[in-house]
Amino acid sequence: MSYGVAAALQRAVFQRLRADSALDALVGVHIYDALPTGALPPLYVVLGAEDVRDASDKTGAGAWHQFTVTVVTQSAGFATAKAAAAAVSDALVDAPLPLDRGSLVSLHFLKAKAARVGSGAVRQINLIFRARVADDT
Repeated sequence: MSYGVAAALQRAVFQRLRADSALDALVGVHIYDALPTGALPPLYVVLGAEDVRDASDKTGAGAWHQFTVTVVTQSAGFATAKAAAAAVSDALVDAPLPLDRGSLVSLHFLKAKAARVGSGAVRQINLIFRARVADDT
């Protein structure tokens, strides 16, 4: 197994989201790898949890990365969050992400869950993606 491509995949996903014009029109620069301190904007995207499984075979090391990208909004209803979530999905699915270590074999959408957070007006959509990477360094 190789976890060696994890950081490269995360950087590539983050850069892809930051460079996407449709997502930029909705959330601007409010795409985070880690949440900033202080007040948060009314709509933002944050990279989340990751689960990695071995996908090595006799041709080389590799892994399946299942990772979460979360869209959070304080707007009433889910329309704004769903528009941003669709832009995230459009930006990532089958994207030819260049990695600075290893290579991306595939990247696809796995599932999503939209929910209210607590009793307030916060809405959150967790998008789960699955990437297959090869550690062909």
